[in-house]
Amino acid sequence: MQHDQQGDGSPMTEGGRRPKRLRLLLISGGLALALAAGGGVAYKYGLFSDIGEPVSFGKVEAKEKAVKTSDTRPGVRMPTGPKAEFVRTNRLPDGTQIGRTTLTGPKSGFTGDVWVWVPKEYDDPKYAKSAFPVLISLPGGRGYPTNYWGTGPGLGLQKAVSDGAQAGTSLPFILIMPVHNADTKHHFDASDIPGQAKMGTWMVEDVPDFTRANFRTFTSRDGWAYMGSSAGGFGAFKHVLKYPDRFKAAIASGVDIVPDSPLWKGNTQAMDENNPEKLAAKLIAAGGPDVYINFQIGTAESGREKAEQFMKDYGKGPVHTRLQVIQDGEHNGKSYVRGMREGALEWISKVMVGPTPDPGVR
Repeated sequence: MQHDQQGDGSPMTEGGRRPKRLRLLLISGGLALALAAGGGVAYKYGLFSDIGEPVSFGKVEAKEKAVKTSDTRPGVRMPTGPKAEFVRTNRLPDGTQIGRTTLTGPKSGFTGDVWVWVPKEYDDPKYAKSAFPVLISLPGGRGYPTNYWGTGPGLGLQKAVSDGAQAGTSLPFILIMPVHNADTKHHFDASDIPGQAKMGTWMVEDVPDFTRANFRTFTSRDGWAYMGSSAGGFGAFKHVLKYPDRFKAAIASGVDIVPDSPLWKGNTQAMDENNPEKLAAKLIAAGGPDVYINFQIGTAESGREKAEQFMKDYGKGPVHTRLQVIQDGEHNGKSYVRGMREGALEWISKVMVGPTPDPGVR
């Protein structure tokens, strides 16, 4: 039986096509609805899409032209260059954007993609002379050739930071989202495994240097932190424990506790140098500096007992730990972003330093 209506309830002609005039009205009406949605629908479905076009960050610096080295505040590092070239991969409803660039690390020799998002406060003229805290965000799984925190806003990380900043419960972090591994076949434990790509150097040297080259950052570790899930969570809290003079805090979700890549091939000395338990013990014996680690575990996943055991054994002295339990949370990014909204973002924001507005600019 032939239906006389489409799914939207509009009539059909005998040949199965709507009358020409009605088709035009529906098309124009659809465009109007897309535009009325603030442009988000239009961009999502490719109407007037500028995805893949060049995008730049820090336009307020160029516009003001008053931000000179002599104007720089103590503790603030203006972008040092060289300036990277970004292409737009997403535009969020609040007007902020996600950009991607390809970075060849001068120190690691590794080439991979890095995604970047800056909060809307970054281009507010009253913050033109201020640094912003950086949250290097690492994915789980292979984490290559993409970083799921950066390929799109679907997991809600960017919106969680925006909403938290607006509510005063989170700092307006710059999100730097690099690939986490060197290929799709192996996991590298966020480390320089002998004979393999130097993924540890990539994440603690090249990615921060790239960030300093392109964005207004803090000179002290108070403005530098990591977050990550699963294998990325291991990298996040391991880097903080191994380099406490450079990074202050981490949100580590659904995390492994010790290195377990088969690429180590029994090299226990190299593994010990990248083992969070060994690193925490060393930091405790040294008496600092203080670091802050927020574990996140969902009640619908395993691993809580391992995190709690680490907290019991090493959560003392300069190693400050906290557990964010996510009710019904699973081993995935959406659950971990919910945990960040429910407390982890506020917790890490209290131990980091945030941007300071210029009182002379409205």
